[in-house]
Amino acid sequence: MQFWDMDRKIGYARVSTVGQTLDLQINSLKAAGCERIFKEKASGADAQRVELRRMLKSLKGGDTVVVTRIDRLARSTFDLFGIVKEITEKKAQFYSLAEPWADTGTSTGRLMLAVLGGLADVERDLIRNRTAEGRARAIEQGRHMGRPRQITEAQRREIVIRRKEGERLKSIADAFGISDSTVSRIASGKDSYVPRKLADMV
Repeated sequence: MQFWDMDRKIGYARVSTVGQTLDLQINSLKAAGCERIFKEKASGADAQRVELRRMLKSLKGGDTVVVTRIDRLARSTFDLFGIVKEITEKKAQFYSLAEPWADTGTSTGRLMLAVLGGLADVERDLIRNRTAEGRARAIEQGRHMGRPRQITEAQRREIVIRRKEGERLKSIADAFGISDSTVSRIASGKDSYVPRKLADMV
């Protein structure tokens, strides 16, 4: 399949830094015949890519999503597979100008999608295993897991006083169920919730 034979070409352009320009991508997408181009200035790690979600929501059967490069669309194999899967589920196609093999309208492109699915599963398992191992190590070291505990103003005052009296960070952290770094921030007045004058108490 050649992507320009489809009913409607929709471009997606993204840069991750405010200072970067979308011009080159937009020019390439227009040259490829894209009737509409969704423009985004957001990092690939940003889950709230508003224009990407708008683009996916607008897709209809027969459309082709065109990007200049795969990394403009996704930040990882897992992310790419999820987005391309969503595109194909809407009976639309995906094509990358810089990577012609990434064309879901061809047998090679469909094979690519199947391989991506397998790689995404492997990536998901690796992330799950790393998370589980990290959690196990943290629990073994006595760290508190889950949401940070809420510290009251009175507790913050006590933390400042105990630290000024020379008590060790770990001892205070264990007493309040928070991390050493949180104790350090509170005691130094760098914690965003602690008034500076509290850190100057004796």
